[in-house]
Amino acid sequence: MSAREIALDAAQAALAAEHAAVYGYGVVGGRIGAERRAEATAAYEAHRARRDALRRTVRDLGGEPAAAAAGYELPFAVPDTAAAVRLAAVLEDRVAGVYSDLVRAAQGPLRRDAAAALREAAVRAVRWRGTDVTFPGLAERV
Repeated sequence: MSAREIALDAAQAALAAEHAAVYGYGVVGGRIGAERRAEATAAYEAHRARRDALRRTVRDLGGEPAAAAAGYELPFAVPDTAAAVRLAAVLEDRVAGVYSDLVRAAQGPLRRDAAAALREAAVRAVRWRGTDVTFPGLAERV
């Protein structure tokens, strides 16, 4: 596989994760308490912006951007605010993981953008969870 194909595969995975995060934040927004609604809205908008940028990136790399699924299976039921907060943290951890892969696969400006997205997701995860992890983006692999 060429470096471009590896970067394209990683960008497609990041795009798929952003599609899932946008969907997930729709659920979070419907269950989150008023005191954190602005935070959820900001995260939703950030993921939409990253998703749109990744669509362009995939095209620039010669691929056809993956479409969003009609729906996504949530990792657990989200009946209340506490579960919505947990879901937001999980979404950010998952997004950080795919951006970690994109950082490894990419070079130049794409690598820099992926590192920024990884950092943003890690910061949002800490805000939602209230604690941090040693290596953001690698937590699921430990």
